[in-house]
Amino acid sequence: MGNKLFSKEQSIKKQVVVVIGDRLGKGQNVAAGIEAAGGKAIVIPGMAADMKLGDVMHQEQADIGISFCGSGGAGAITAQNKYGYSARHGMRSIEEGETAIRENCIVLGFGFMDKAELGERLVHAFIKKRSETS
Repeated sequence: MGNKLFSKEQSIKKQVVVVIGDRLGKGQNVAAGIEAAGGKAIVIPGMAADMKLGDVMHQEQADIGISFCGSGGAGAITAQNKYGYSARHGMRSIEEGETAIRENCIVLGFGFMDKAELGERLVHAFIKKRSETS
């Protein structure tokens, strides 16, 4: 595998890869929003999927990871501790997630918020942030 050089235009068009880990094994609605915004959603199957978030993000070389649990923190904190990802947890609104992305966080911990709008707006925020820093 050699190094690949990409132009600014190519890097902006790269599909955003988002891993979703939900304590209750859900995440399909936020995945639909991610895909509607042109992203690629990877939903970790099964109960306690939030605790596998960092591992799957690392394996898939994901751009963003979303953890859902009651406190909005366990999976995000685990991913941060194990892999050093910048994380924000305990979030309860879409706007908090957008702000976290603007502030360079890539692991986002929410309470249970499996909503398509969340996925769509986070992908748009990430694309905007990436285009500003490219």
